[in-house]
Amino acid sequence: KPSYTPTYTPPSPVSGGSSGAKNSYNGQKGAEAFTGSLSPRWLSDYIGQPQAVTAVKDLIDAARLKDSALPHIILYGSHGLGKSTFSKIIANEMGSNFFEMNVTNATPAEMIAILKQLGPRDILFIDEIHRLSPIVEEYLYSAMEDFKIDIVLDKGPAARSIQIELAPFTLVGATTRSGLLTSPLRARFGITCHLEYYDAPVLANIVKRSASILDISIDDDAALEIALRSRGTPRIANALLRRVRDFAMVEGEGHIDIDITRVALAALNIDARGLDQMD
Repeated sequence: KPSYTPTYTPPSPVSGGSSGAKNSYNGQKGAEAFTGSLSPRWLSDYIGQPQAVTAVKDLIDAARLKDSALPHIILYGSHGLGKSTFSKIIANEMGSNFFEMNVTNATPAEMIAILKQLGPRDILFIDEIHRLSPIVEEYLYSAMEDFKIDIVLDKGPAARSIQIELAPFTLVGATTRSGLLTSPLRARFGITCHLEYYDAPVLANIVKRSASILDISIDDDAALEIALRSRGTPRIANALLRRVRDFAMVEGEGHIDIDITRVALAALNIDARGLDQMD
């Protein structure tokens, strides 16, 4: 069973948006990528991480002018800060196909198979890229640098090498432990983006945006209260918002105010610092 799946494939672009042509995704996997999701789809919707957003936006604009693929990008930061979401936004902005590879049991054959599927300017996302096996990583070197891979067939005196040309693609690698990346792999990335923990006011804006997507009314002080207990992480903030919403629907009238928020978080054993009993 392959350890990679193409997440979505965009059809022909349609006009609209502030950052160039946007695409309408109607494939099954594409719909699944964002249906019911609170994740932003475009840089214009992305809240926070101004340094990373500015750097990537400039690269995207330059790639459009040159009609070329983006340089390879490494995203590093803690869990739940939006590395996967950021990589999908990059693919959206480029109007490219998005492929995701699981490194847990990745083999050279699977790596070669997915590399051959990539089209010009497509995005290959590898989460926890520091866990790649050395053998698989070796195949990436020439693929990233020269867009070629060499395969050795047979063994002994009958061994022969063939070279496979690849389309210019962009590898987006995500890691929570950048120090474990090998020097040869790190050197092949064109840009490194550090995703930092979010301040409470920024997280409060994310909570309010998510509440609008979920069609929930929420007070500003309630959004800030959720943000303060989310440990600077959007994933936790959105999870707490969903749980507070459930309490508001049952205990209140569906509206989230500061009182129902504190009652819900107390029932969930989330203290003022965002820690629970397991922490």
